[in-house]
Amino acid sequence: MASLLRIVRFTRALAPLYTAIILCSVLTAAAALAVPFLIGHATDTVAGAVGGQTPTGTAVRAVVLIAAAVLVAELFNTVVSNIGGWYGDVMSNRMRTILSVRYYDKLLHLPQRWFDGEITGTIVARLNRSITEITNFAKMMSNSFASMLITTVAVLAISAWYAWPLTVLLLIVFPLYVWLTSLTSVKWQRLEGEKNEQVDIASGRFAEVVGQIRVVKSFVRERSELEDFRRRFWSTDATTRAQSTHWHRMDVIRRAVLNLVFFGIYVIIFVRTVQGAFTLGEMVLLVQLMSMAKAPVESMSWVIDSSQRAIAGSKDYFRVMGTEVDPRTAAMLARAEDDVPPPAIEPVPGAPVVRFRDVSFAYEDGEDVLHGIDFSVARGEKIALVGESGGGKSTIVNLLLGLYEPRAGEIEVVGRTSTELPLDELRSRIGVVFQDASLFSGTLRENIAYGRPGASDEEVADAARRANADGFVRRFPGGYEQVIGERGLKLSGGQRQRIAVARAILKDAPVLVLDEATSALDTKAERQVQKGLDELMEGRTSLIIAHRLSTIAAVDRIITLEDGRIDEIGTPAELAASGGIYAQLLDLQNSGDRKRLARFDITG
Repeated sequence: MASLLRIVRFTRALAPLYTAIILCSVLTAAAALAVPFLIGHATDTVAGAVGGQTPTGTAVRAVVLIAAAVLVAELFNTVVSNIGGWYGDVMSNRMRTILSVRYYDKLLHLPQRWFDGEITGTIVARLNRSITEITNFAKMMSNSFASMLITTVAVLAISAWYAWPLTVLLLIVFPLYVWLTSLTSVKWQRLEGEKNEQVDIASGRFAEVVGQIRVVKSFVRERSELEDFRRRFWSTDATTRAQSTHWHRMDVIRRAVLNLVFFGIYVIIFVRTVQGAFTLGEMVLLVQLMSMAKAPVESMSWVIDSSQRAIAGSKDYFRVMGTEVDPRTAAMLARAEDDVPPPAIEPVPGAPVVRFRDVSFAYEDGEDVLHGIDFSVARGEKIALVGESGGGKSTIVNLLLGLYEPRAGEIEVVGRTSTELPLDELRSRIGVVFQDASLFSGTLRENIAYGRPGASDEEVADAARRANADGFVRRFPGGYEQVIGERGLKLSGGQRQRIAVARAILKDAPVLVLDEATSALDTKAERQVQKGLDELMEGRTSLIIAHRLSTIAAVDRIITLEDGRIDEIGTPAELAASGGIYAQLLDLQNSGDRKRLARFDITG
């Protein structure tokens, strides 16, 4: 119940709709309760006419009027219940919108570390399942449960007026039935959690397979992926059988108790009618009222079943919502929402553009992957990072972008510590071209202008020309408005990378990071992209993770890394003669030892 109340508090903006639904429920319940009284009155009228106490003509007129009143009550019930249903539909949809937007907003506030331990498809599956279960329950509650609850309270009051033993029995059966149902909750929720875990994993893998379908087909893995998907879903079958067996066993006990109590209720009504305590009409009235009271009790298992699903879903939802956010990201997004620019922080005159001061870093609680990293990059300088795969090159880039915080030491940009700089201000100064172009499924124009959505068409086209991309863009039927498919799958590798370069050119950041930007390309495509990169690096401070020695040779200085530590720093000429890692790479290239070069992400 606490989880459900938390949902209500979480969506307090829906209070006007909740109020309208409750009002409609009250009116619907009142109309429904009027019908047994009318029918009871009609029964007494008919009995009086049959017994000769009431003239036939008078009785006919009375029962016709009563029938008309029943019609009015039923029509009123129909109209108001549908109005309440409309409000319920709107409420559930708005609840879905609120919960979905807040979930997405929460994800955008979470630190990169959280995403490192999650599967993208599972995050999406959790959103769909959890919110669907919550909103379905809310819709069910709004459309039926509120009116049933009001009706039950009214029946208790009315039955107490006619015969207090009836109310006592009802007051016994209601909490007893709910208590018997609650006995199943702990086991039911545990089994539901096991099922949800398997479904979320399977759904996450499903999303991965669809996104990497070319890889799956290329390696003929369709059957094994299907088998894993089938295994996880079939594992929920045994869980469901155990869950259902437990639930329905308890349902037999609950309904048997319910039937016994209502046996006592009907005995009291029938016997007291025979004894003359109730008229025939009052007997009919009470029987109908008891039926109205029995209906919500019988449906209690369905209500509680839906509520248990909603509770299980809400736990998954609020587990994510309760995750600690990155305070710097939260501050950045709050400013963006309020349309407040980041505070102006001027560079320190004469300070290096980038400076790592004795930085150490570890993922989660593991061993450090960077140890005492200390170097600086002057304005306009081009620096290359070289080292074995896994040596910490990309980690340095991630730390520079503020995706992670160092465990020890400080990172400075334009003389300011990275923690002192707001994230939007920090990242606005850095342009990035990753090995994976990471395009979106919109148009070419949208992807180029991703860092500057307000850029003019001419600015977009100019960035594309400088990235050596304008030619192939204009050959598409849609030109810059060409839709490129998910992750840009309609483009070749070289085309995607040139769009990524154009995106960085248009951003026009003073610091440039190239994270193996051409490593996935063939020689021809690399030449085309490299022209754009040369244009992009012109006059900028550049930090390059490169995989070709020809690119490394053109930089001002090289930093070699070994096991997360800096081995050497110097110009290409200096390191070529030092006998260190870079000199070894040159020797390996001259000897044609591609296998050993590959250890350093170098292809020659």
